[in-house]
Amino acid sequence: MLTEEEKDTLFDAICDGDRETVVELVDKARSGGHDLGALLKDTMIPAMAAVGDQFSAGEIFVPEMLVAARAMQGGIDIIEPILAASDHEPLARVCIGSVKGDLHDIGKNLVVMMLKGAGFEVEDLGVDVPNEAFAAAADRGHQVICLSALLTTTKPQMLSVVNYLKEAGKTVKVVIGGAVVTQDYADKIGADAFGEDAPGAVKAVKRALGMAN
Repeated sequence: MLTEEEKDTLFDAICDGDRETVVELVDKARSGGHDLGALLKDTMIPAMAAVGDQFSAGEIFVPEMLVAARAMQGGIDIIEPILAASDHEPLARVCIGSVKGDLHDIGKNLVVMMLKGAGFEVEDLGVDVPNEAFAAAADRGHQVICLSALLTTTKPQMLSVVNYLKEAGKTVKVVIGGAVVTQDYADKIGADAFGEDAPGAVKAVKRALGMAN
């Protein structure tokens, strides 16, 4: 079991991007029979939320957020297999991919880490993802599909995905984001929510699902 002091140290280690300490403490919690679901919910997810708030406030920038997310991922790598084998339920199942024609993945990868850090189960479809792959993800039970685009030339592909999913009768929620994307564009194409950055993507997914941020 981790002491309250050790939980505070874990919180700070995630915020500071100290992956080694995160892995050490989460491994200690696992070995000591600590409730890993509670540790994730009560200590680790709030730490990533604090990082997201700092980023949104302009107190830290993408490099610092990436380091924090990678530190968080070190702990998640230990926890995920154990929770998957138990009755622990994620907040929701989400898939994400850069739309067809777009090969950029840095922003998408950061959103993946932030979503996992917020307690979602995430499937990363990668880059240059065809419409059919997003539809297949909906068939696999994903409740939210996140679309990423960095290029002006690939932004229209988001509309293509939204239309394809509607025509195929998929009731999945669609969240969009990327450097060239705006709330106005999300409204125009009928997306359920828009995330302006990685922390914003987490909030957008929650909004699409009707969850409180």
